[in-house]
Amino acid sequence: MTVERMISVIIVNFNGGKLLTDCVSSVLDSTFPVIVHVVDNASQDNSLDTLPQDKRLHIIKNTENLGFARATNLALPATTGEYLLFLNPDCVIQPDTLARFVSVMDKNLQAGMAGALVQNPDGSEQAGSRRRVPTPWRTIVRILHLDKVHPRCKNFVLSQNPLPDKPIDIEGISGACMFVRRSALDVVGPMDEEYFLHCEDLDWFMRFRAQHFSILFIPDIQVLHVKGVCSRQQPIRVLWYKHKGMIRFYRKFFKHQYPAPLLWTVIIAVWIRFILLALKSMIHPSSPSN
Repeated sequence: MTVERMISVIIVNFNGGKLLTDCVSSVLDSTFPVIVHVVDNASQDNSLDTLPQDKRLHIIKNTENLGFARATNLALPATTGEYLLFLNPDCVIQPDTLARFVSVMDKNLQAGMAGALVQNPDGSEQAGSRRRVPTPWRTIVRILHLDKVHPRCKNFVLSQNPLPDKPIDIEGISGACMFVRRSALDVVGPMDEEYFLHCEDLDWFMRFRAQHFSILFIPDIQVLHVKGVCSRQQPIRVLWYKHKGMIRFYRKFFKHQYPAPLLWTVIIAVWIRFILLALKSMIHPSSPSN
């Protein structure tokens, strides 16, 4: 395969509505050459009907919802860009966003991927924009709110910390916007398709770092993310896949690093958290479940 000096953008859609059109249009307006691949997971709305007519846009229509990782991997064989952008359909970028990503990555050859300052519609930083990997210990810290009791018990969300003034190496970025170097992807491999929705990004972060690729957070690139638009219709199902993914993540990467009783305590706590959030979602359907 010939690698081109351009960016292949992969967007997995499921009932993204008008936001998908806004997302694709913003990418096509980029100052850097792009090819956009939209993989639709059997949407039941008119997501695809309002997309712009552009020869740079390619659409794959699935007959069922394959999940995020499988759908993403479907598009990979058709991509030829030196870099790839994995972007959620409820994100909007600026015309110079991709050129700025390329500029930083070209100067940091050991970086396998990079993320941006992902913002809510009100301009605030989203909690998942800068992350630590949620190890079993950090999960206990979060569930028991130990970070509030003792400052040394740090959580795995870094959005409360001051923004750095330059790109920094970090454990994890937002899965809504991942800018990936093709040569690093060839070494690490595609996303693990055993994750249906959520946690495939955490899995990727672990694998990239295991191959000694750094992950950059670039604070002066901003990306708008209208979080959760594609998952609001089935909140309990989304919660199920999220927590099931966490269990797979823990077993895959920490089974031999933590004592079995601690790991099982965390697994039980994860399922208890799922039950509580599912009940909350049933009682208060409009309440966000993070």
